[in-house]
Amino acid sequence: MKKESIIQREEQVRKQWMQENIFKKSVNNQEGKPSFVFYEGPPTANGLPHVGHALGRTIKDVVARYKTMSGHQVIRKAGWDTHGLPVELGVEKQLGISGKHEIENYGVQAFIDKCKESVFIYEKQWREFTEKLGYWVDMDDPYVTLENPYIESVWNILGTIHEKGLLNKGHRVSPYCPSCQTSLSSHEVAQGYKVVKDLTATAKFKLVDKNNEYFLGWTTTPWTLPANVALAVNPNMKYVRAKQGNDIYILAKSLVDTVLKDEYDILSVHLGSELKGISYIPPFDFVTVEIGHQVVEADYVTDTSGTGIVHIAPAYGEDDYKVIQENEFSFVNVVNEKGQYTSDINPFQGRFVKDCDVDIVRALAEKDLLFSKEKHEHNYPHCWRCDSPLLYYANESWFIKTTAMKEQFIKNNEEVTWHPDHIKHGRFGNFLEEMVDWNISRKRYWGTPLNVWQCDSCNHQYAPKSIVDLKQHSVQPIEEIELHKPYVDEVKLCCSECGGTMTRTPEVIDVWFDSGSMPFAQYHYPFENKALFEKQFPADVVIEGIDQTRGWFYSLLAVSTLYTGKTPYKRVLSLGHVLDENGQKMSKSKGNALDPMDLIQKYGADSLRWALLVDSAPWNPKRFSERVVQEAKSKLIDTFGNVYSFYALYADLDGYSPNKTYEAKKIN
Repeated sequence: MKKESIIQREEQVRKQWMQENIFKKSVNNQEGKPSFVFYEGPPTANGLPHVGHALGRTIKDVVARYKTMSGHQVIRKAGWDTHGLPVELGVEKQLGISGKHEIENYGVQAFIDKCKESVFIYEKQWREFTEKLGYWVDMDDPYVTLENPYIESVWNILGTIHEKGLLNKGHRVSPYCPSCQTSLSSHEVAQGYKVVKDLTATAKFKLVDKNNEYFLGWTTTPWTLPANVALAVNPNMKYVRAKQGNDIYILAKSLVDTVLKDEYDILSVHLGSELKGISYIPPFDFVTVEIGHQVVEADYVTDTSGTGIVHIAPAYGEDDYKVIQENEFSFVNVVNEKGQYTSDINPFQGRFVKDCDVDIVRALAEKDLLFSKEKHEHNYPHCWRCDSPLLYYANESWFIKTTAMKEQFIKNNEEVTWHPDHIKHGRFGNFLEEMVDWNISRKRYWGTPLNVWQCDSCNHQYAPKSIVDLKQHSVQPIEEIELHKPYVDEVKLCCSECGGTMTRTPEVIDVWFDSGSMPFAQYHYPFENKALFEKQFPADVVIEGIDQTRGWFYSLLAVSTLYTGKTPYKRVLSLGHVLDENGQKMSKSKGNALDPMDLIQKYGADSLRWALLVDSAPWNPKRFSERVVQEAKSKLIDTFGNVYSFYALYADLDGYSPNKTYEAKKIN
């Protein structure tokens, strides 16, 4: 059988299914049968599908069809993830602008309109890909995260969380992208670590009123040294005063040989607690610190690397920030929202801080305050959206107190069956154990607006849980409203505490909260479809790639636990990555990415699906190439095709009809 005939046959069958609405009939025919609940994770339609999507959609389709054939009704509602920075960045590129300042010059409303236009730029390609792959999912009535009913359900969830006292504004150090100019949540950061080599420095911090005596402090971020406020030691660790040449150095006893290397003399040994309160002179005097430049205690300080003495810059590290608060020292920040030094650091003003490490180290050397420098290989977080290196940066954000419900998160995870099972208490379980509060707000434009209004007079907060709720508390009558910036920002509420005017906080929310709300928002719960929602909650299975362990799988669990206290799914199938034939991650930049539509056009959907399914468990990484699809076609699909062709040829010659009864002929 020729290659073209296989592909033509697939296309004929696909068109027949579409014309006769076979998928919808397969669902409706199972009405009254037990439900098998399936959730579709929402892709974004402003990017093209890749081979990883083909694997996910193939596995989902196989599971859903199998459960249908085994007597279940499997409703499969498609969805589109439409908000967030990936959309904004795409529009910025399209408009030839960059950054928040240029967006505001362009006009927020005009920018929002462009974001809406761009969201479904590749929807036609996604639909064609999904249909040609043979993935049966309802794309005619999808849930869409930008629509008012979806946002209203998200508001109901957020309003309920706020009502429980779990949603508050706070000033903390959070992972921050200077390129996108917004903070990230911990589960977003978990997706973007890269191994990098950074310049590290061991700096000399001179003791006050002591000649040639120094604390040695090690840092992997020399750019933070101009903002030094304190040095931290472990109170229970042993430290030494060691003389080398004419200088005396203080550092951890266990690290003396590693750090000093050459000959030295130990003058005295001290517990870290004995060093507390000793004053020193900071290496730079760009800023004035009213209270600080003393040694403090911190249990997290270790002797596994560095010198056992940690330099503290409160605006750029979560531990640093806590230590400064506990000791009531001054807070210093010399970096703006673009990740550039402010005018406080005059020699480097306006430069991106991570580009200044070499210059800071050189400045230390010129002041004779550089003990040593070296390249250090370590994992460093990068933005999962724009690939820029992140900073840890203190600013004001809204946080959901997920840590207050940590035990319930862990309890709910115990009810879930994971495939592979080691993820349950490993990758996912460890993430829950190390949980931090969810940084939910983003200082951006295109997203679900955070539905918290604050009184301009008494600071009372109110979080409306519906459009009706919003209208009832509005100062001015509201007819129709779109729940996006800048329209919703114009709505003022009346304060129930003092009668003052309430203004919405300007942030939008983390897009992962959008996607994690889908079990509820896809049915506009709790406003309608309550019976359908209850029938479709929780899911019997969710299926996505391993990278969603701390993405969609986590956000589903988090939103449901916070809102209802219950787990949103019974089983999770975490799929392995599709790699190239050499075991490398596929990417367009490497030139090793495969286009699934090209493979379907060359070899047919059945060949691609079979090639994706065989050889290994779906949770294992899969080495993949065009050759694998070609072999699936030649060794399997063509064989089936030839068997059918042989059968059809002689059935036609004999005038065989499957509806007719034939008597068996005895062969002598």
